[in-house]
Amino acid sequence: MKRFFLFTILACLALVTVNAQVNNSSYVTQYGERVLQLSIIIPMDKKEAWKLFSTEEGLKTWIAPVVSITMKTGGHIRTNYDKTKRADDSSSIQLGIINYLEYELLTLKVNLNNGFAANVKENDQNLQEIIQFTDAGNGNTKLVSSMVGWGQGEDWNKAYSFFERGNEWTFKEILKLFEK
Repeated sequence: MKRFFLFTILACLALVTVNAQVNNSSYVTQYGERVLQLSIIIPMDKKEAWKLFSTEEGLKTWIAPVVSITMKTGGHIRTNYDKTKRADDSSSIQLGIINYLEYELLTLKVNLNNGFAANVKENDQNLQEIIQFTDAGNGNTKLVSSMVGWGQGEDWNKAYSFFERGNEWTFKEILKLFEK
């Protein structure tokens, strides 16, 4: 009985630890639109956390070895996981910078590449990622990524699932920066 009780407590603690790392609070709005929402808390202040997203050096520490960024409204972030490629290669991930509030908010236009179904790629005009930076106290920052602008249908469901997995992986890569 004691062993079962101890195992149950350890299992619950393990779940709390895992869930505390990347929180998935995705939902459907009252208007029927899906919001893919993930969050983490990192041990650095907002200004330092902002650099992880707004500078080539910061992005290279956690997202990809090839990065190009023009940090301005109407600018872009381009990344490629293949270090033999260039940032402007057709296989690169290209995100337009719609707007930003320095140290607080970054809105990106998600441009789908050829890895997605043609009908989804052709109709992704509204797919955006909104990244919020909030003070979580004690020198910590809460990062919240919300993706909006999803279409309907099976191919869109596949795209949503892809980003759900990919964005969780991305946040875990950021968290690795702080592992001891």
